[in-house]
Amino acid sequence: MDKYIVKKMQKPFCVRVTVPGSKSMTNRALLMAALSDGMTELEGILFSDDSRHFLSSLQSLGFEVTFDEQKCTAKVMGCGGVIPAKTGKIHVGSAGTAARFLTAMLALSDGEYEITASEQMEKRPMKPLFDTLAAMGAEFTYLKEEGFLPVKVKGSSSRVNHVELDISKSTQFLSALLMTAPMLKDGLDIHITSEKTDGAYIRITRKMMEEFGCTATYDGHDYQVAPGQAYRSGTYVVEPDMSAACYFYAMAAVTGGSAIVNHVHEGLMQGDMKFLDVLEKMGCRVIDTREGIEVTGPADGLTGVDVDMNDFSDQTMTLAAIAPFAKGETHIRNIAHIRLQESDRMAAIIHNLTNLGIRCEEENNGIVIYPGKCRACEIDTFEDHRMAMAFAIPGLLTEGVVIKDPMCCRKTFENYFEILTEITT
Repeated sequence: MDKYIVKKMQKPFCVRVTVPGSKSMTNRALLMAALSDGMTELEGILFSDDSRHFLSSLQSLGFEVTFDEQKCTAKVMGCGGVIPAKTGKIHVGSAGTAARFLTAMLALSDGEYEITASEQMEKRPMKPLFDTLAAMGAEFTYLKEEGFLPVKVKGSSSRVNHVELDISKSTQFLSALLMTAPMLKDGLDIHITSEKTDGAYIRITRKMMEEFGCTATYDGHDYQVAPGQAYRSGTYVVEPDMSAACYFYAMAAVTGGSAIVNHVHEGLMQGDMKFLDVLEKMGCRVIDTREGIEVTGPADGLTGVDVDMNDFSDQTMTLAAIAPFAKGETHIRNIAHIRLQESDRMAAIIHNLTNLGIRCEEENNGIVIYPGKCRACEIDTFEDHRMAMAFAIPGLLTEGVVIKDPMCCRKTFENYFEILTEITT
């Protein structure tokens, strides 16, 4: 499918849907299962381009991995922090989590490996992680541009366990080090050199490490993983993907309808839960039902908001897509880092809003979006799954919105447009 024509809604949006498992939690769980000692069964996991690259990479490294896509389950035989294959080549595609997490695991091993990636992933930042791992004793040979994938990596032997790390460009660097630290006999102390020292995805990492039997402490600035810890095998259930759920909540918000996402309840650890607070501020009703959280849009339209989205920036595109329909300006702040993700998301948002006929502009590491009437246009996705899914939403209220390259959503939610077709038919 080269293009997807969004069908304009003829009546209020009212739906109950099931979304895939969390991408970020799926790949974290796969890593910790591989580093555990014994068989771990993962339930509710996401099967997408990103997770399949992670699974195939583990198989290429000699791990025993079986899975059932229909049941959303996988079994991984961990080897107690040891990688079975001492040489090999993996391809991480466009998966930032696979690239960062597996790079750290291989750098702390006793083998030599080659890591390749898609053209998109080759442009994304890796240097802070490479530099820290090199300081720990790993050796990197850059196969193209220095500081970026693809690389060859030779595992560390010196096992330095006091390191510095800048996480301003990606918190995945820190998550990678925290999760692989139990591979180190003497543990790991991480001094954060950037102004940003914490974040929602780091908190997910630490919580999941605890659930797998290891602890990472945080003193308000630095992190420590004490020596002598090991991941335990067993059964682990992955939460539904809150990032995916938010698209349907936003659809309900902007149409004045309602949406229930099955199994999404208060207390989920994902940072995108904060998007529900934003929708409430815009005038939506949010309640937790037995089936899942329900969002109902206001009958008299949304209200613009001023919000710092640094801690849940994956929803920047979603808010940007519904902001034109709100009364008053919407200010999205502290999101400069989204320039370095799957696309330059700041530029892509402004490009697509402008094509929709909406006035918007950058301001102080953020975006201001003014209310307006959207017009028919083609949405450029820039090979970015979140751009494709979020900017389908204006098409529910605007005739003639067309999504180019919609199947880039395979990265995290491959049947998203099938579900949207069912909803709008």
